[in-house]
Amino acid sequence: MRSRVLTAALPRWVDPAAVFGELMAQQASDAAGVVWLDSGAAADSGRSYLAVSARAVLSTELSEPVFEWMRREFAATDIDHAAAPAGFRLGWVGWLGYELRRESLGVEVTTPAVTPDAAWLWVDRVIVVDHGSRSLSVLALGDSWTGELAQWRDSIAALVEAAATRTTTATAPAAVNATAAPTTSPPASLSATAEVPQPALTAVWRNSDADYLEMIAACQRSIVEGDAYQLCLTTSVHVDHGDRPADPVATYLALRHANPSHHGGFMQVGEISLLSSTPEQFLAIDPSGFIETKPIKGTRRRGVDPAEDERLAAELLASDKERAENLMIVDLMRNDLGRVCEVGSVTVPKLFAVESYATVHQLVSTIRGQLRADVSAVDAIKASFPAGSMTGAPKHSATLILDSLERAPRGIYSGVFGYVGLDGAVDLAMVIRSIVMDARGSTIGAGGGITALSVPEEELAEVKLKAAALLRVLGVSGD
Repeated sequence: MRSRVLTAALPRWVDPAAVFGELMAQQASDAAGVVWLDSGAAADSGRSYLAVSARAVLSTELSEPVFEWMRREFAATDIDHAAAPAGFRLGWVGWLGYELRRESLGVEVTTPAVTPDAAWLWVDRVIVVDHGSRSLSVLALGDSWTGELAQWRDSIAALVEAAATRTTTATAPAAVNATAAPTTSPPASLSATAEVPQPALTAVWRNSDADYLEMIAACQRSIVEGDAYQLCLTTSVHVDHGDRPADPVATYLALRHANPSHHGGFMQVGEISLLSSTPEQFLAIDPSGFIETKPIKGTRRRGVDPAEDERLAAELLASDKERAENLMIVDLMRNDLGRVCEVGSVTVPKLFAVESYATVHQLVSTIRGQLRADVSAVDAIKASFPAGSMTGAPKHSATLILDSLERAPRGIYSGVFGYVGLDGAVDLAMVIRSIVMDARGSTIGAGGGITALSVPEEELAEVKLKAAALLRVLGVSGD
């Protein structure tokens, strides 16, 4: 293992969307994967990360349980990180799919997912976007900026210059054709006012409206019978692009403008692309073991004018049903963190905070703690996976009930994605408000928490609302 995380400034600021487009256009044909951990199109603080990886590890290739492999491979190292800024200081970037609950909860998975339960990219070189200072830099694992590492650094500087030239000379399109065949020169950027494609294809829901309403009723019967307090029921919608394969790059660039998020991201491994505009953080852990989770439960649409928007936000905050739903998941996550944290360290500094996004208001709470000295980052991930906001409570019973009702795998949806750094730092987000693209087409998962107070028709409308912005990006109707 090389000994230091090297850092070097790049000569100029270029919009990260343009850098991403150039990176995708220039990536080598033998690249194992590409990732963009994205703080959002309008970010004015924080950092984003772009990288091409030469090594991918899929759960389907492992001869041992995923969490055992992670515990061994993700162990913190003695590499010198002093020169690197806080955040992702190189390491692993990937996803964990919902069906990995087989390992974390010890439950039977009746229908395996089509996509791998885990995919991790080894990232030992990365482009860092600092939104606060509007600067670009690179990080690399090595001893010094000499030889091949110096060549790579200089090639990235040239790539950024090419992206700047493209941005200056290109005329931004009025709309992105996300269903056009991929090209070797993807769009470098989108204007903030770019329109998404007009509906042209159709969306096929896994469950009919009548079936989903019956599933909600079944959830409420289980709750009344005392088998669960809350159940996060989900479904999915699929788009078959036929002879017009969707371009993941153009689609993601459209998505980050249509549904901006502070924890968005793009990850491509082989034929699978994850495009996420998630608003929900699963776990953040710093190198000292300070851990935080921010579950979301409770949703209202945005209003058509400021007065209605304010009314809907206030309605969300005042809702007994939404507050009860959020509180149950807070208690569940406090219990999950309590199993791995120092006694007495778990706190709830924020309860029922309203966060507003492009299409919805959300009710968000924050739980924090301090990991015990004998607990690794992977131990903490396993203890909390899958997230309570995607299962319900109690978690073990909820997943079994949901499996019997949904009768289909969730795959990457309802799982998590993000990074586990060489210094032990972790930042993982929920895979919600996300599109998964593969050879079959595009799939979007959506769902909501069901309680005894739920109104079935409102829950169905919430599912459609959550999927609508993503379907519009794909150019299809959400009806």
